[in-house]
Amino acid sequence: MTRPGLSVIVVFRDMAREAPRTLFTLSGAYQRGVDPSAYEVIAVDAGSALPIDAALGAAFFDARGPRFTLLRTPPSPSPCAAINEAVRHSTGAAVMVCIDGARMLTPGVVRFTLDAFRAWDDPLVATLAWHLGPKIQNESMLEGYDQAVEDRLLESVDWRADGYELFRIAAFAGSSRRGWFLPLSESNGVAVRRETFDRLGGFDEGFQTAGGGLVNLDFHRRACDAAGPVVHLLGEGTFHQFHGGVATNVPAALHPFPIFHEEYVRLRGEPLTPPTALPLLLGAMPPQALPFLERSIAEARAASGA
Repeated sequence: MTRPGLSVIVVFRDMAREAPRTLFTLSGAYQRGVDPSAYEVIAVDAGSALPIDAALGAAFFDARGPRFTLLRTPPSPSPCAAINEAVRHSTGAAVMVCIDGARMLTPGVVRFTLDAFRAWDDPLVATLAWHLGPKIQNESMLEGYDQAVEDRLLESVDWRADGYELFRIAAFAGSSRRGWFLPLSESNGVAVRRETFDRLGGFDEGFQTAGGGLVNLDFHRRACDAAGPVVHLLGEGTFHQFHGGVATNVPAALHPFPIFHEEYVRLRGEPLTPPTALPLLLGAMPPQALPFLERSIAEARAASGA
């Protein structure tokens, strides 16, 4: 087979409810403007107590592509080794890592990511993040938001036919609250050329706290320094489903950031600092996302003092 332009690595652990939705949003039937043979999907079941059913691949992926692989790795608090193993199995010229498999994608993510690698020699391509529900889930869960509420919310829009409808039922994630025009601290759809991933040594397996701690921020920070330019996908996003995540689905007062940051400082010898380079933008603006464009403009104005 022709080498795909992009390998999408998506990691699941105990996400039997969330995985079918996420995988559907990576299917050729959902992603728009891209030949399904131009990318592959590698799903990693990182030691789930209830393993992902291999039949999910057959349900969403066929001989027309994208090529689908399901890897099973041993249980571990951290997904770093699983991610690196999946990348070793990948065949794409570039790799996108979705460290949290509970996040659904919009329909232009693959197309515009591939376009970015055609337009620039060695970009870092990043997708902003949203939480399903009226607020970030650390807050909405205190007001009764749970999986049952979320199921009804998803049924209220026809996201399968038009994935941009997800913008109507979501709020900016904390990491993306400043919008498209300012630097991100991390992305759940971060993509670099395979050579760049290897040059960075992949995801640092020294990060062993639950969920990998700050490893996604660490990889994003290091990739921003190693690659260039930084490209944000305008009008695209990932949408977090409520699944009991160690950082996304706990009250703010119980957030494990202090533990995560202690591990980061031990490994890097200094506090975490966010990237500062302003991004380039690539994409299109669906009407459902216009309220978030307005928020992004306001945040950029505030940052510039305008």
